[in-house]
Amino acid sequence: MPQTNGTATSPSKKGKAGLEHKGFSSILKTSGLNIGLALYALVTLYPLIWLFISAFKTNEEFFDRPFGLPVKWQWDNFVQAWKVAEIETAVVNSTIVTLGALVLTLVIGALTAFILSRFNFRMRGPLMGYFLLGMLIPVHSTLVPLFIMMNKAGMLDTYWALILPYTAFELPLAIFVIAAYMTSVPKEIEEAALIDGTGYWGIFTKMLLPLSIPAISTVGILAFLRYWNDFAFALVFINKPSLKTLPLSLSQFATGFGTDYRLTMAAMAISVIPTIIVYLAFQEQIMKGMVAGAVKG
Repeated sequence: MPQTNGTATSPSKKGKAGLEHKGFSSILKTSGLNIGLALYALVTLYPLIWLFISAFKTNEEFFDRPFGLPVKWQWDNFVQAWKVAEIETAVVNSTIVTLGALVLTLVIGALTAFILSRFNFRMRGPLMGYFLLGMLIPVHSTLVPLFIMMNKAGMLDTYWALILPYTAFELPLAIFVIAAYMTSVPKEIEEAALIDGTGYWGIFTKMLLPLSIPAISTVGILAFLRYWNDFAFALVFINKPSLKTLPLSLSQFATGFGTDYRLTMAAMAISVIPTIIVYLAFQEQIMKGMVAGAVKG
């Protein structure tokens, strides 16, 4: 029998050492990736963190220590900002306008996407191109003609002066995203439903609409953020103080003589809370809609 050297390493020990080395490298890579993502998240979220910290400062601290914590947390800033800007009224107006435009956008967008994705007809291609051209129109370049149109129609200083333009400019994106998602649904499901006696309205409401929830959620969140934060259309079409939306109410803290930054930051912190809540509530559906639309659409 051949003699083995006591110092030689057996194949099993070599394999075990190799596995340990690979496991350590994998843990190291994962840890490095997690640390990198955590740093990226911190950099991304820092403006929001800075906003909330600044909302508790005095004007002197805002300029003297812009990146430091407040010496004394000024909770009264939020109370004063709420009263001065009449945020309660502004929140109600923004909610009415946003929900009204959102419902119209999703209903019309989903119905149009259903027709374009599930039916073949002669003008289908040009019609889809026509809707997509709406994504190329600079929104703010239409303010003057829209103002003239709204003035002639007697719709200035009404909720409809904001709801209708919001819906019109968001529809191209809504149709594109929802139609791309509905196209990925197999035709066999629709054919089986027709054989069972389900009409097209039943196919839309009971099958395609529930299956398209991720895409609809994506469109809904993007539209909500756009409507809630819009300033230009509200500034041009709304003059009544009782109809001012939240972005308009924030402008009250800036005058020709200066800006009250402590109240501005407090009011902005209040206004951003609904968007954070909505995003956290629907973030899973948003991610599903974006990924599915990119891959399947």
